Amino acid sequence: MSEVKLTAATRTEFGKGAARRVRRDNKVPAVLYGHGSEPLHLTLPGHELLLALRTPNVLISLDIDGKTNELAIPKAVQRDPIKGFLEHVDLQLVKRGEKVTVEIFVHTEGELAPGGNLLEHVLNALPVETEATHIPESVTVSVEGLEAGASILAKDVPLPAGTTLAVEEDTVVLQVLAAQAEEAAEGEETAGTEEVAEA
Repeated sequence: MSEVKLTAATRTEFGKGAARRVRRDNKVPAVLYGHGSEPLHLTLPGHELLLALRTPNVLISLDIDGKTNELAIPKAVQRDPIKGFLEHVDLQLVKRGEKVTVEIFVHTEGELAPGGNLLEHVLNALPVETEATHIPESVTVSVEGLEAGASILAKDVPLPAGTTLAVEEDTVVLQVLAAQAEEAAEGEETAGTEEVAEA
């Protein structure tokens, strides 16, 4: 997984006004917490942070005030609902070799069985426990040939070495639904049968 270096500065002003001033300088207010330490209020460079967050569960190496270096992963990102710019980021302090619980994206490959069936992502992201410095960006599952009614459980998802599930093994991740048109046709046939039976 990728590690991104960012320069951070500690923040001493708080509140909406202070946050607006930080954002006017193209920076983003952030909070770093974890390991029982007091939350540390920071400002981070806006553009570099935006680029870093394009990678899911990115590992961020923080140079804080040029004095200390810390590793962190993003835990919560607040964006402006209209303009989309970053408003605030919560970062979790991590150490090399430490296990963390994160969510990783589930990608699919292959074609479903013929018949116009639909694939439903019950979980778009799978909760897993993995080493903080080796978080997989995603996992890939084959849906080749699956028919309506089939489902893929958490235990069926291939995980990289050192990564374990953080949900029950029988949690449904993906399921195949019958095409709606076919269901409607089946309903009409059933209704026709009932009419004949009544006659």
